[in-house]
Amino acid sequence: MAFTMRAVKVPPNSASLEEARHRVFDFFRTACRSLPSVMEIYNLDDVVTISQLRSTISAQIRQNAHITNPKVIDMLLLKGEEELSNITEHAKQRHHIIGQYVVEQSGPHDKGSTKDPSTSEFLKNFYTSNYF
Repeated sequence: MAFTMRAVKVPPNSASLEEARHRVFDFFRTACRSLPSVMEIYNLDDVVTISQLRSTISAQIRQNAHITNPKVIDMLLLKGEEELSNITEHAKQRHHIIGQYVVEQSGPHDKGSTKDPSTSEFLKNFYTSNYF
C-alpha cells in the first residue's frame, strides 16, 4: 500500500441539540479561519473574495437549519469536516472549488431555467424536419 492509514478520531456524539449547535458554530469558525489559506492554495483571488466564500459556507450551513436531531447534525458536521480537510490538504483541484463554491453561489446556468425547451424555434424546426 502506497500510503499509510492515519488514525481517524471520531468525535463523540452531541448529547443535546444545544451542544450540536455549538459544534456547528465551532466548525463555521474553523472553516472561516482556513479561508485565507484556501484562497492562497487555489489562487482564487481573481475569482472570489473571502467574504463571498464565507457567505457561501454560511448558506450551506443554513440549508440544514431545520434539522433538530443531534445525531444527524453530527453526521453532517463530520461530512463538512471531511470536505474542509480535503480542501485544505489540496485534494481537490481549482476548478472543483470554483464549480462547487463560486459558481454555485450565483446559481448554475443549466438548473432552474424557466425556458420551456418545446418553445424554441430551432427545436421545432429540427423536430419537424427529422421525423419521418
